Amino acid sequence: MGIRSISPPKPSASALDPPSSGELHQAQASLAAAPDERGITTRPRRFSASRGLRVLSPLLLGLVLLALWQAIVQMGFVSAFELPYPLDVLRAFWNSLTHDALLSYAQTTLIESLAGCALGALVAQPLAYAIVRSRLAAHALQPYLAASQAIPAIAIAPLIGLWFGYDLLPVIVLCALIVFFPMVVSTVLGLRTLDRDVIDAARTEGAGWWALLWRIEVPLALPSILAGLRTSLTLSITGAVVGEFVVAGHGLGELLLIDYNFADSAGVFATLLMLALLATLLYGLVRLLERWLSYMEA
Repeated sequence: MGIRSISPPKPSASALDPPSSGELHQAQASLAAAPDERGITTRPRRFSASRGLRVLSPLLLGLVLLALWQAIVQMGFVSAFELPYPLDVLRAFWNSLTHDALLSYAQTTLIESLAGCALGALVAQPLAYAIVRSRLAAHALQPYLAASQAIPAIAIAPLIGLWFGYDLLPVIVLCALIVFFPMVVSTVLGLRTLDRDVIDAARTEGAGWWALLWRIEVPLALPSILAGLRTSLTLSITGAVVGEFVVAGHGLGELLLIDYNFADSAGVFATLLMLALLATLLYGLVRLLERWLSYMEA
């Protein structure tokens, strides 16, 4: 009998093949979540250098500016009466915050700016949609929108006071006029840059104008709309102060006038600091809203 050569059994293909990408991700996740020798579950670090730079860079820049401010006053380039020391400003801010009515003034200015921004949005958004969807509306309205920006807000503030009285309403109307144009421009830009193929495909599927607007156009144009909202909210703070200067409101603009009349330069800077904090707060809230919406879409 001939001797047959017996070959060793071949290993299975699964043992020789390299692991797939899905298996690698699963193994890495199981290793990352596995407990270490002390029984503590380890997770990958999510902190990145770019996130740290976003936090540290404005702080470092602020410290540099404060140091330059301190040096300019201390070396006598500007008198402390005209430009108080940073510590004097912080002390005046804290005293006004704890003992005076700074928060009450700030609350009034915030209400005026938010109400004015909402009123401006109620008019600007439908008007922007009409400009995008109707060539006749675009030709009729755009010259007047451009001409309205040549009129300074402080010039029409007395007229608004005569028409609407001297209370919160004229200040709200003035804020709405200031934020109106940026909202219209950003919304028109967002709607005009939409992908036409997506719009045409939705119309082919039978989407009406309301479904097209609410489900397709608004979500796709939302980044531009929110960018205009960020700009408008910060401008509305300025509009509220201008209105309080002219129409005699009861917000931070009135407090600035009081500080000017008493020649309290530290108080003036403290009120300006509160205005800057309000504008930063509104800007940051819209940025958080943008991130939350992008996270929900992802």
